[in-house]
Amino acid sequence: MFNRNLPRGAIFLMDLAVSFISLILAYEVRFNFIIPEAEIRTFIWVFPLVLIIRSISFVGFKTYAGIIRYTSTYDAKRIFFTILSGSAFFAIINPMTYLVWGIFAIPYSIIIIDFLATIFMMITIRISVKLLYHELKFGDKEMSSVAIFGAGEAGLIAKRTLDRDMGTRYKVLAFIDDDRSKKGKKMEGVPIYNSANGIDNILAQLKVESVIISVQQISTKRKQEIVEACLRNKIKVLNVPPVSNWINGQLSFGQIQKIKIEDLLERDTIELDTAAISKQLDNKRVLVTGAAGSIGSELVRQILRFNPSSIILLDMAESPLYDLEMEINDHPKSKITEFVIGDIRNPDRMRNVFRTFKPEVVFHAAAYKHVPLMEGNPSEAIMTNVQGTRVVADLAAEFGVERFVLISTDKAVNPTNIMGATKRIAEIYTQSLNSISKTRFVATRFGNVLGSNGSVIPRFRQQIENRQPITVTHPDITRYFMTIPEACQLVLEAGAIGKGGEVFIFDMGDSVKIVDLARKMVQLSGLELGKDIQIVFTGLRPGEKLYEELLANEDNTVPTHHKKILIAKIREYNYDDIARGITELIALFGAQNNQAIAQKMKELVPEFLSKNSVFEVLDEKKSVKQ
Repeated sequence: MFNRNLPRGAIFLMDLAVSFISLILAYEVRFNFIIPEAEIRTFIWVFPLVLIIRSISFVGFKTYAGIIRYTSTYDAKRIFFTILSGSAFFAIINPMTYLVWGIFAIPYSIIIIDFLATIFMMITIRISVKLLYHELKFGDKEMSSVAIFGAGEAGLIAKRTLDRDMGTRYKVLAFIDDDRSKKGKKMEGVPIYNSANGIDNILAQLKVESVIISVQQISTKRKQEIVEACLRNKIKVLNVPPVSNWINGQLSFGQIQKIKIEDLLERDTIELDTAAISKQLDNKRVLVTGAAGSIGSELVRQILRFNPSSIILLDMAESPLYDLEMEINDHPKSKITEFVIGDIRNPDRMRNVFRTFKPEVVFHAAAYKHVPLMEGNPSEAIMTNVQGTRVVADLAAEFGVERFVLISTDKAVNPTNIMGATKRIAEIYTQSLNSISKTRFVATRFGNVLGSNGSVIPRFRQQIENRQPITVTHPDITRYFMTIPEACQLVLEAGAIGKGGEVFIFDMGDSVKIVDLARKMVQLSGLELGKDIQIVFTGLRPGEKLYEELLANEDNTVPTHHKKILIAKIREYNYDDIARGITELIALFGAQNNQAIAQKMKELVPEFLSKNSVFEVLDEKKSVKQ
């Protein structure tokens, strides 16, 4: 019964009945319930006229099309303009009937009373049905109490969204706001509390089950404080997304979701030198290698904002590149994109790419990045991260590319694993190539990016959803984190300001203890650590560090105009020496001797000392010789 909708015809007839009753009521009220005989005679033809006009307006505005039990302010607005249009017509024909017959067809007082009565009755009936439906279907269920942080427009919209969506069963008990001027006031009958009294005290007083953060402009630090207070009080935290993410400009309850750990690790919006970036990319042909990856795909999205003449998206992973193509096809600038399947290790294929598309700017994001996998597969690591980089860099120099930006990693600093060492060799090679080429080669280093493929957060989230033990390698392990958009924005900025030969380092903020990250994710999921889910320490993986460094101890930095971008002062290598060394390294691929490959890498990168790895024996032999 609850799922059935009242037929449109029935709603239409109900509204006509309301119009008839309102008209009679207007006459009765106007003449103090004693209607003159003359007015009764005119009523005979006024009655069908009113019903005809009302019928036309009902059809025109489709007042019968709404589902009554879901009546909203939009429906009330539509009813208002429907009745107003009909009443305006009655007011307009009055002067005409007066000129022809010397009388008003419908007295203006009756038009006004009928207008008010019809609107009141139509809206009241709909709201009554909505409340009755709500009570019959949900009356015996308990409502979940909620407080909304933010007593502004977004907070009010969040409250109305909860009120409109009856299935949510949330009752807003209070608004909480940082603005002292709102203290003690009410918004739609809901009291506003000032956070100066302490969020913990307010939450303890209200005893709410959930808090919805509904502030569009809020610092990450403030959001973290609110979440911490909620977690201390074992209260669920929900978040209202930015207005730009609302569907058709309207917020739906489905968009109010649990706050994610990524929201707490984000930092305040960074300021970019858009003029410099635009100068670098405007009307340029841009090649992005590894374009289907986490960093590469976000680079493409951001580069599209700066009006390039074309973007070449190159990757050897077919399915991810296809998914990106489907996404970009919906972009207004999709016509300037070229999707290319290609292996950066293949000189012939890459030469054809450069010859065909003639890129002017290259962002080299293609790389193997998973530390344990590369520790077990050194030959593949050097072929992609070293040989692949050399192929693309050499072609960039040969074809006169203006800028080449290498996406590196913090693991290249004092590397303890094969992956980090290969990225350091790639840095050394592009930096040395810069000295003999007109192309400006720069490298950018940063730590882990939130949500990237294979990163720790998606893994933890999957384990929590499956109620599996959360696996952390070591209780003291720490990592730096940055959001993918922030990392890519800084890459674009560094690429724009680079003069050639620099290794740019990004301010990653404070390092995060991974076990603390896991604990907070459990809390945010509403589970209890030790009861619902466990944390298990599995031991460091091959090549893994306890903590990552953004700079080697021997290095220092110089600032740039951007406070989050620094330039590392790093030893420069002779191009001929490093080119010869890399040639010798790649020549070892055929023998597939991992020990020999690792040994050669340690010669090229003296600071490469293996940790928790089978290659530690090479460092021991080296120290004995010394």
